[in-house]
Amino acid sequence: MVRDIERRELLVGAGTAGAVGLAGCIGGGGGGGGDEPEMLVVIGYPESGIQLFRDYYSMAGGEHDILVPDGLRDGAMPGQVGNDMANVIGTAPAAGGPNQEAFNGLFQEEYGSAPGVFTSQSYDSVALQILANVAAGENDGMAVRDQMRRIANPGGDEYGPQSFLDAVEAAANGDDINYQGASSATNFNDAGDPASAAYAIWEFDGTGQESTSQLEVQNFEGENPSGGGPSADDAPGGMGRTIDVGILLPETGDLASVGGPMIQAAQLPARQVNDSDLDLEVNAQVEDTQTSPSSGVSAAETLVNAGMPSVCGSASSGVNVPVSQEVFIPNQVVGCSPSSTALSVTNLDDDDYIFRTAPSDQLQGRVMAQVGSERLENSVAATLYVNNDYGQQLSERFTEVFEGDFGGTVTDQVAFNIGESSYTSVLETALSG
Repeated sequence: MVRDIERRELLVGAGTAGAVGLAGCIGGGGGGGGDEPEMLVVIGYPESGIQLFRDYYSMAGGEHDILVPDGLRDGAMPGQVGNDMANVIGTAPAAGGPNQEAFNGLFQEEYGSAPGVFTSQSYDSVALQILANVAAGENDGMAVRDQMRRIANPGGDEYGPQSFLDAVEAAANGDDINYQGASSATNFNDAGDPASAAYAIWEFDGTGQESTSQLEVQNFEGENPSGGGPSADDAPGGMGRTIDVGILLPETGDLASVGGPMIQAAQLPARQVNDSDLDLEVNAQVEDTQTSPSSGVSAAETLVNAGMPSVCGSASSGVNVPVSQEVFIPNQVVGCSPSSTALSVTNLDDDDYIFRTAPSDQLQGRVMAQVGSERLENSVAATLYVNNDYGQQLSERFTEVFEGDFGGTVTDQVAFNIGESSYTSVLETALSG
């Protein structure tokens, strides 16, 4: 239950300690116990979340702590829900890379606004693909794939967003480079996931502004923070050519509110090259997933048919998994998602074509469990999750860690579907204990 303690003071005063692993297997579901939950974990997206939270506040009036992940980080939600949502705390992959401030300045200068959630990951995704393409010397998916770790992981001269054009020139010359990103150090492990990551603890602004407030950022490293996996030994490089890169992100649908700024960030590295004096041009083609698996597959096929050897995207795991399995992998096209976090992406049989600049929910599930147990001091929880890979696997991972490592109890894990007119029944099930 929400305590008579100012929530901001509680969160800032308590710490989340320790380095945790990025790799592993998901656990089984929770359940049992006769207690009603003190805390509700809600995993979903803004469009459906608006109705779900309207129903929650009508039923329960805000008496529970509510913990949400990045999928529900939309500052406009309180106004749309009609509640300040002061009992909601969130976690999200953060811009915690060594060149975060440099990216923030570039984005602000280009667009006149502050970057949002997953924008730094979007910038890094396209920057890495451009560098790998330049190093490969051709618009070929296999060649780009083989250069991804060579230009991202340790072993060469370090460059970031502020020196991106110097990095492009060095890659064209065949030099060894180590791109240090805005979102992380962008070192890929053997699964193509970030080998280190930062997480933000955030809340809704509460000032009437359509924004969220970041309370703290924690950095976490995996078992091999320097990364790993196959990599090319050298690079042909070369100038005087056009680099093709696709951008497959949601302009419409459930994630449209965050998709727009992500697309802006993804276009920024291409603009840096095209506005420079380098003898290179970037053709960045944008397609809309509509936050839908079928539309995402169709849009991905459009990019493949246009000859894109690599693609930034897609955003949600429910779209990224079928897009990867049905389009990217069989066509030998590199996919590098800036925000798809489901564990199923890590476990894809992908022949090393699928990368991410966003960390796996293997880590976010642990961060959420720590926040719920140590910061919010809850021992009994229930989860409500969107009925797809992202929702189910993050719910299961949270439950595994909350019960196994923190001694908590998860009374129920309840799935809900996108686009329902009412979520009263699933809320009643989750809150009944």
